[in-house]
Amino acid sequence: MPASLLASMYLGVSRISDPLARLLINRRLARGKEDPGRVEERFGRTTLPRPDGKLIWFHAASVGEALSLLRLIESLLETRKDAHVVLTTVTRTSAELLAERLPERAHHQFAPVDTWAAVGAFLDHWSPDLAIWTESELWPTMIHRTRKRRVPMLLINGRMSQESHRRLKRLGRFPAAMLNAFDAVMVQDESYLALFLDLGIAPERLSIMGNLKDQAAALPVDEAEFLRLKAILGDTPRWLAASTHPGEEPLVSKAHALARQHHPDLHLILVPRHPERGDEIATDLRNEGWTVAQRSRGDAPDAEIYLADTIGEMGLWYRLSPVSFVGGSLVETGGHNPMEPMALGSVVLTGPHVFNFEAAYARLRRANAVREISNPETLADAVLDALDQGGPDLVADPQSNALSLVGAAIARRLN
Repeated sequence: MPASLLASMYLGVSRISDPLARLLINRRLARGKEDPGRVEERFGRTTLPRPDGKLIWFHAASVGEALSLLRLIESLLETRKDAHVVLTTVTRTSAELLAERLPERAHHQFAPVDTWAAVGAFLDHWSPDLAIWTESELWPTMIHRTRKRRVPMLLINGRMSQESHRRLKRLGRFPAAMLNAFDAVMVQDESYLALFLDLGIAPERLSIMGNLKDQAAALPVDEAEFLRLKAILGDTPRWLAASTHPGEEPLVSKAHALARQHHPDLHLILVPRHPERGDEIATDLRNEGWTVAQRSRGDAPDAEIYLADTIGEMGLWYRLSPVSFVGGSLVETGGHNPMEPMALGSVVLTGPHVFNFEAAYARLRRANAVREISNPETLADAVLDALDQGGPDLVADPQSNALSLVGAAIARRLN
């Protein structure tokens, strides 16, 4: 990275911070947030051998970012028969999903903590030929040590909130030191381009690629399970609250109660973003007077609210539900991908807080393909409208081919 006092200080601390990192990881381990059988991966050590041939390292924050990479990884491995992929993420949930969905010649690893020793051990073992970060998951030691080894580096699907931009601006030259370490930074749209430029990135490194999440393949659906549940549910009117966060479930519950005043047999499928919250949510809903069935306990989906507290089945719920509220948007989490329900034929409802997917939602608003709500009352109205009238028009999104642009950038640096 270019000279920056703050960057130099950070890298200096990273050389002596392994004991602190070990303490923090042990605390996460005690809370169930780390996989006890794979915790050494967080310090760059693994039992997997480094495969022969070209190795491309992808790094993503968690579930959404990792899943957006799957089509790109599949396309890359189809084109390059000599290549292998290692994909690093941080969360246990992402690891469990990727274990089922990564193609042959692609391997998941937990990302090393951002200390000098852990990153060095990871790079020593995997020795990548190309490193690709996605969105906004940037760690200074990881970037610095990869650059020092002359590994070509790309940042793809880049995005940045206004708040993140303000915080980074206060760090002086530090953000520019990180961003200019990349050979190329490919952002989602013009608004993000301006924010990255303002942080001091060299213009020749920056380009617009669109959004990989817009072009992700439809989420997988277990066809046999879909037919089984569809037969049980029959023609019962139903709607979905997907990827909800703390603070949203009470609002969704109230909206469901209001909607049931007009559709007394209306059912709700509720899918929390973090399935480990299932028991807590179920207790709260029962205390409100609802009958609740829990997917994780094998309950039949015949209650007023079916709590789908499992992972890897979101495609099933979108396909079963004619209308979906996409969570993380009634609280200031930033929303989730609206293209996933649309790809499976579900009408999309969203709250106002969608800064993680602002460009996608802006296009969908212009095309009358999404409806925005702000409280339980407007959510209930939108659910009823969508069930009775079919909701907004579902139209194709004119996004440019982000996959081909990234594929070309990868090809230039692998050959």
